Amino acid sequence: MPVAGNNLALIKELREQSGAPISDVKAALQQADWNIAQELRKKGIASAGKKAGRVAAEGLVGLAANGQGVAVVEINSETDFVPRNDLFKSLVSNAAAAALSLDVGAGPAAQSVEAATVLSATGPAGGQSIKDELDSVAGTVRENMKLRRAFYLPIPQGGIAGSYIHQSAGEGLGKIAGAVVLAPQTAGAELTGDAASSVAELGRKLSMQVVASAPRFLDKDSVTPEAMQEEEAILREQARGSGKPAKIVDKMIAGRMSKFYQEVCLLEQPFVMDDSKKVKQVVEELGKQISTPLKLVSYLRVKVGEGVDKDESDFAAEVAATLKQTA
Repeated sequence: MPVAGNNLALIKELREQSGAPISDVKAALQQADWNIAQELRKKGIASAGKKAGRVAAEGLVGLAANGQGVAVVEINSETDFVPRNDLFKSLVSNAAAAALSLDVGAGPAAQSVEAATVLSATGPAGGQSIKDELDSVAGTVRENMKLRRAFYLPIPQGGIAGSYIHQSAGEGLGKIAGAVVLAPQTAGAELTGDAASSVAELGRKLSMQVVASAPRFLDKDSVTPEAMQEEEAILREQARGSGKPAKIVDKMIAGRMSKFYQEVCLLEQPFVMDDSKKVKQVVEELGKQISTPLKLVSYLRVKVGEGVDKDESDFAAEVAATLKQTA
């Protein structure tokens, strides 16, 4: 059936608004007797449902922060084209803001994937839930999408958070998010003026280090018994063929475990901008400079597709170069 001129204008208008293919726009409008809104949304959601089994390992992380905490969410798509879409970017920003709002005052534990799904269904964004917004965008771009993870770091009283987004796609959006929380060691102490600015700057640099070096634990005390046992077993197996006495082997393993801690514990790592110092020394030195002893309370690193994508590419040198440029 021919399309009337006013309907052609309607197709053009909705195509520009939604980004959906012209064939989908036309079919949806015909089914809805040329009523713009509802039928296309239904069609889009149904289309997204059919794609739900396809692997989604691309996407963006979104970071939002206020004086109480830092929230990071990960929303996945099937292709790396979708993260350039403004609708998708808005969705990720809205989800991060919802996570921040819902988790104010919560504990430091990361939200599970299941909790993130609940979050997406209850977090308001533009008058609709994040879940509804996600389904709508998935239908528009015709790809499977998932709100995979949500995390929250609370900021204690007097504390300051720093953050960094790697491969930025907009304000608070990118491929990897890093965040750290620094605070005075003395309860009730406040950081103001130049002291607060210095702590915030260190927080930003340490967030970049978190992104580049991917620590697994905050400090030695945070290393799980399972991780220690696994590493010791590997080192003992490597030393088995050395022919050295058991006592010597034990000393060798102890020395190598020290190197292991430097690799996996943030506070034990060499500071990227001055590898003659450990991160814990840099934090201690700044505390002395501002006459307020500091502690690194917590950190967070979230990478798009982590655990479902291919092996991580080597981007540490790139981030390290960025750090040195901003020194």
